[in-house]
Amino acid sequence: MLKGLNPLLTADLLHALRSMGHGDVLAVVDANFPAAALGPPVIEMPGLGAAQVLDAILGVFPLDDVAMPPASTMEVVDAPQSVPEPVAEFAAVLTAHSLGEVEVGRLPRRDFYQQAREAFAIVRTGELRPYGNILLVKGVVNG
Repeated sequence: MLKGLNPLLTADLLHALRSMGHGDVLAVVDANFPAAALGPPVIEMPGLGAAQVLDAILGVFPLDDVAMPPASTMEVVDAPQSVPEPVAEFAAVLTAHSLGEVEVGRLPRRDFYQQAREAFAIVRTGELRPYGNILLVKGVVNG
C-alpha cells in the first residue's frame, strides 16, 4: 500500500498511467468488451465497477484540455441519445473531480472499438452492465 493513493490503483495500472504521454488514450471498459482482441495491453480490474475504476484513475490522471472531446463514451446501438446507467455514473464521477464541464463525446460502437484499438492501454473492469466504456485523453500536469 502507498499513502495518498486510491487502493484500486494497482501497480500495473499505475505503471501504464505514468508511462502515458500527453495525448495518449486510455480505454476503461466493461467486462464484456473484447479488450484482448484489439491489441493494446489489457489491465484487468475484475470485480470492480467502471465508475469505481474511473474515480480511482481521475485521482491521478489529468484530462487533456486541448483534445475535443477529452473523454468519449460508446453510443447505445439503435438508441444513440440514450444514457445508460454506467454513463450517468461517469458524469457524476467527472463532476466529483471538478470536471463536470468537460465535454464527453459519444461514439458509435465501431468507432469506439477503433479508438480503443489505438489506445495506449485498455483497463477492463468487472462492470457487467452494458456500455460501461469510456475513452480518456491524457493531458499534462503543470507546475
